[in-house]
Amino acid sequence: QVQLVESGGGLVQSGGSLRLSCAASGSISGIYKMGWYRQAPGKQRELVAFSTRGGRTNYADAVKGRFTISRDNAKNTVYLQMNSLIPEDTAVYYCYAAKLVPIVGDVNYWGQGTQVTVSS
Repeated sequence: QVQLVESGGGLVQSGGSLRLSCAASGSISGIYKMGWYRQAPGKQRELVAFSTRGGRTNYADAVKGRFTISRDNAKNTVYLQMNSLIPEDTAVYYCYAAKLVPIVGDVNYWGQGTQVTVSS
């Protein structure tokens, strides 16, 4: 099992910044991708960004140029620096880790979620 612990959410004014962190622990061998999804009230969960162990990153169009994902492999931690926040970024942000498990295949693990609220 993989445990993911998130931190860094909160309330911020439009134009402000927040930094989310997600630390992985447990059976972390085989994790090849970590990232963030978000879910706003009444909407489906959507991908925000991910980072692979090899350094490849990907961002949703809505956050490109404003959010930056980074990863510290030694600490098994992924970060999401969110700048120029807008009210539409308000959501619960979930950290996830993708792990390749022998025989089973890809398995995704999820954090408990952290609330980000951007006021106008």
